[in-house]
Amino acid sequence: MPKGTFRFYEELNDFLPKHRRKTAFEAEFKGKRSIKDMIEALGVPHTEIDLILVNGKSVDFNYILQNGDRVSVYPVFESLNITDVTLLRKIPLRRHKYIADINLGDIVKYMRVLGFDLYYDSLLSTREIIEISKRENRVILTKSRKLLKFKDVTHGIFIRPGTTTEQIRRIIDYLDIKDNIKPFSRCLRCNTLLKSVLKEKILDRIPPKTKEFCDEYVQCQSCDKIYWKGTHFINMKKVVRQILYQLES
Repeated sequence: MPKGTFRFYEELNDFLPKHRRKTAFEAEFKGKRSIKDMIEALGVPHTEIDLILVNGKSVDFNYILQNGDRVSVYPVFESLNITDVTLLRKIPLRRHKYIADINLGDIVKYMRVLGFDLYYDSLLSTREIIEISKRENRVILTKSRKLLKFKDVTHGIFIRPGTTTEQIRRIIDYLDIKDNIKPFSRCLRCNTLLKSVLKEKILDRIPPKTKEFCDEYVQCQSCDKIYWKGTHFINMKKVVRQILYQLES
């Protein structure tokens, strides 16, 4: 049976069993098999990959494996120019819109607190998530390796274990989107941008005690929710500071 030698680099090793991490290993394959199918059969989603070298030359996902091929697989490069090699995606990964699957509620909340455009609906099926991602050019955030292996998925990030702040920091570092952070600019409920609203226009909707200490308010132009700098705001601001501190360190 034909076989090839594979070597995965950096964080791609997280998807491999321990005995295959950070080392070259042989793997057998049957018949005519594309490099994409083989890599995913080994456990690595194609969305995590930005460069594949076969016998020292860059190839795309459609390359058909040959007996004796030596394959090197590299993760997404956000700070390194690889434009002279074979592109695995027609559109760069660094986008500014996202969609999250059902298991990422806490991440959704604080990504929106940071001002990121993150679509979320707990009722969405896997197919609906993929379709919205394609239609609206959104990067998929997910804990599901299976979702990222769908052929139609072109841009996605596998969310590794960790605290919510650690996971968000990794997303921001991975996509190099720190400069896009605009805290408290987006509605936590529906993701729409917020606008300032005069206190006098919403007096009948403000709790009596809040009227006494707060004069600044913002309002969602979509769902009409009103926000002010109360206890909830202070608690969220602490988390935002923690995330920003981790990004600086």
